[in-house]
Amino acid sequence: MTHPRLSITFLGTGTSSGVPMIACMCEVCTSGHPHDKRLRSSIKVSSATTTVVVDTTPDFRYQMLRTQTTQLDAILFTHPHKDHIAGLDDIRAYNYFQGKAMDIYANFMTAEAIQRDFYYAFAEKKYPGVPELNLITIEDRPFNIGDIQVTPVEVMHHLLPVWGFRFGDFTYITDANSISSESKARIKGSRTLVLNALRKEKHISHFTLSEAIALADELEVPEVYLTHISHQLGKHEDINKELPAHIRLAYDGLQVTL
Repeated sequence: MTHPRLSITFLGTGTSSGVPMIACMCEVCTSGHPHDKRLRSSIKVSSATTTVVVDTTPDFRYQMLRTQTTQLDAILFTHPHKDHIAGLDDIRAYNYFQGKAMDIYANFMTAEAIQRDFYYAFAEKKYPGVPELNLITIEDRPFNIGDIQVTPVEVMHHLLPVWGFRFGDFTYITDANSISSESKARIKGSRTLVLNALRKEKHISHFTLSEAIALADELEVPEVYLTHISHQLGKHEDINKELPAHIRLAYDGLQVTL
């Protein structure tokens, strides 16, 4: 299949607390380097005609403003944790300017959480100005949003199933610490892979830095970016010096073109 030329923008690359973390005075949180300033993890995927965002973080409004995103066709959700859904209310601006409901794609568990947390958007009698949402449940097969083909890739976040997504030769995996052989087969052949790498120390539900590197090597992907990074990992420039040449920490504002 021929895929359109895609531009990927990293809207945020931090873990659930963001970097800097509130009240923390560590060397990462007090760093003046712009790459040590991380909003919550999200990406924007754009073709010439279609724009999709993965997850609406608590920073969604600012992410849209600072990337001057005036068109948004749909939102894909990875899972129902608050750092991935909390900013959904701010799609109201797109409802207004685009004159239609926002298509949002999620698995059944995430759809339930969205309907519970944003109950007012699904009420029988809606207050004027609430978000207008068209909720679409994702199944385990490829689908298209405009001219962008989306292939779901299920990964595990401890005991919680999470969707990763493959767009052509680009695969985005966040909030995972285990990936099945079947899902690895869906990732294989990607030119660019994004993996979460929370910190160096073991964690119950996220890949560590060494685990992410080992998985990237196993999958033989030529270009790898690490995301969902905590202040515990270390300063951006210091960690990059430790990494193999084909693996780099992602940072807010990074753009990748395929």
